[in-house]
Amino acid sequence: MAEYDLHHHGDTEVGAGLVDLAVNVRLPEPPAWLRQELADALTGLAAYPDASEATAAVAERHGRSSGEVLVTAGAAEAFTLLATAFRGRHAVVVHPQFTEPEAALRAAGHDVRRVLLSGDYRLDPALVPEDAELVFAGNPTNPTSVLHPASALLALTRPGRLVVVDEAFLDAVPGEPESLAGQAIPGVVVIRSLTKTWGIAGLRAGYVLAEPDVVRKLKAVQPPWSVSTLSARAVVACCRQAALDEAAQLAVAAEQDRENLVAGLAELGLKVLGSPRAPFVLVETPGADRLRLRLREAGYAVRRGDTFPGLGSDHLRIAVRDEGVTAGFLRALAGVLPQVS
Repeated sequence: MAEYDLHHHGDTEVGAGLVDLAVNVRLPEPPAWLRQELADALTGLAAYPDASEATAAVAERHGRSSGEVLVTAGAAEAFTLLATAFRGRHAVVVHPQFTEPEAALRAAGHDVRRVLLSGDYRLDPALVPEDAELVFAGNPTNPTSVLHPASALLALTRPGRLVVVDEAFLDAVPGEPESLAGQAIPGVVVIRSLTKTWGIAGLRAGYVLAEPDVVRKLKAVQPPWSVSTLSARAVVACCRQAALDEAAQLAVAAEQDRENLVAGLAELGLKVLGSPRAPFVLVETPGADRLRLRLREAGYAVRRGDTFPGLGSDHLRIAVRDEGVTAGFLRALAGVLPQVS
């Protein structure tokens, strides 16, 4: 298989003085109510962390039992726990997608096979080998922004197979369509992240939803106290109804901002791939690697595409931002495009 830098992420693209369209964290900082929640928790830092309240909050949010929930230090820890707890399984990763699942599998000694999607990047379950025992897919997928039908993901299930669905960006899609988080489905693991919507990537907060037996296996390899007191408090706060209502409003706003971005890119002759549903888009254009560097000179950071298996140097991922930032970016883009054509 071709080699890719699986540990390259959008934050690597960001630098001093650059407007960030490389990282998929929507808010530049946590909202005031969440900052206050975290500040109020500071007096309790002398005690060891306890994630039981956060576990109960997640269970209530998704209509699951507490035994089906494992709170984690972000989605990245969840990938590592799965790779460690299920060593020896025949692992398949559906690409292009977030590269940390494959990186975690390889670090744990798995011999990973890749299924590469192309065209509209929609999942075709028939492409996944029948002997696959551990399958990772994103929904919506980073970096393609494609939302797969739940039926396609469910078609991957088999006796003895674990299907892991990364729903890190699904709360950024209005109504959270095609989610499997609220269903207790044998052989299906759902991973959620709170860092993208709430601007807390530096805090690390996420969770796993799975059968109790799977959760027990993951707990057995989870380091003690890996979920900090502040992370656990953030999980509780972000699962309250008021936060869910606010997230829904943010998702609607992001959808409009994405449409503005897609329309502006089209006017400049840039091809947006697939049918984007998440707060980022994938662009293909000749010379994208050079275009990315010209944009940096103009003050804007975007995400290179050639570190994602299945993509190459002609791909860029661009994060959705508000109308003002998008307008400035499109002006800068119009100015540098002639330099790479």
